Amino acid sequence: MTAVQKASSRFDCVIFDCDGVLVDSEPLVHRLLNQMLNELGIEITLEESVRWFLGRTVREELPEIERRRGAPLPENWLSTWLARRNAMLEAEVEAIPHVREAIAAIAATGMPICVASGADRVKVKLQLTRTGLVELFRQDDREHIFSSTEVERSKPAPDVYLLAARTMGVDPSRCAVVEDSPAGITAGVAAGMTVFGYAARNDAAMLREAGASTTFTDMRALPELVA
Repeated sequence: MTAVQKASSRFDCVIFDCDGVLVDSEPLVHRLLNQMLNELGIEITLEESVRWFLGRTVREELPEIERRRGAPLPENWLSTWLARRNAMLEAEVEAIPHVREAIAAIAATGMPICVASGADRVKVKLQLTRTGLVELFRQDDREHIFSSTEVERSKPAPDVYLLAARTMGVDPSRCAVVEDSPAGITAGVAAGMTVFGYAARNDAAMLREAGASTTFTDMRALPELVA
C-alpha cells in the first residue's frame, strides 16, 4: 500500500471471520449439531440450538450440554462430533456468494487482509481449502489465518482479533472486522475495531445491537464499505 493510499484509507487491515462470512457453513453445522443433541436425549428444536450456539464453540458449551442432558456425555462424544462435522464440511461446504470477488477487490487496493475465527484451526483450514479461498490469504509463503487454537479465549473475548492485529503489525483501531454473529461482533468491538455486520442470514438489528457499525447483506457491497 502506498503512503497516499494509507493516508486516505479508513483502515490498515480488513479481518474476516470465517463461518458465515467466508463460508456458508452455519446451516450445515447447526443441522448436524441439533441432530446430535437430540441423539443425546436433549429435546431441542433447530431454532433453539441455533440461538444457543450462534458464534460459540461446542467445546466451550460441553458443561451446559451435560447440564441439559442431566448426565455426563458419552466417552469420546466431542471427538465424534468433530469427526462427523469435518466429514460433512469436507463434502458440502461452499463459499459465501460473491465473497471471492469482494476479497480480491479489497486486496487489489493493497489493503492487508486476514482471517480471525473463533473456530479451531483444523476446521478453518479445511473449509478455506475446500472452497479455494485459502490462496487469497497467503502472502510471502505465509497464511494469514488466526483461530481459537492459538489463543486462550475464544469469541466473544477479543483475543483472536488482537492476535491478528499484532501479527499483521497494525493498530486495532485501524482494523475493519467482517462478522455475522453477536458473539463475534462483541469480540471485534472489545478489540477496539470497527465491525461490519454481514446480515444475509442473521437479523441486522441483532447485529447492530451487538455493536456493528454497519450491516449489509451482499458481499459485493463490502469493498466500497471498507474503502
